[in-house]
Amino acid sequence: MTLAEAFPLNELAVGQRMRLVRVAGGQRLKRRLLALGLNIGGEIEIVQRRGGGVVLARGSNRVAIGAGIAQRLFGEVLD
Repeated sequence: MTLAEAFPLNELAVGQRMRLVRVAGGQRLKRRLLALGLNIGGEIEIVQRRGGGVVLARGSNRVAIGAGIAQRLFGEVLD
C-alpha cells in the first residue's frame, strides 16, 4: 500500500467504510485512540460529519472525533 491510497478521515464521505492505516501523531494520541477502540488495521465507517469532525462506527460502538484528530488519521477506502 502506498501513502497515495490513504486519505485523512475528514476528507471521506458519510457512509464510506475504511481501514485505518496510519496515525500522524505521537504515542499519546495512539494510546488514546486504542482506548476508544480505534487501532491500525481496524475497519470503521463514517456515519456522520460534524463541522470538521466525524462520528465513526466500529461494530456497535460510535466514536466522535474532532477536526484536529480527524485530519491526523489516515485510511484506505474499502468500498
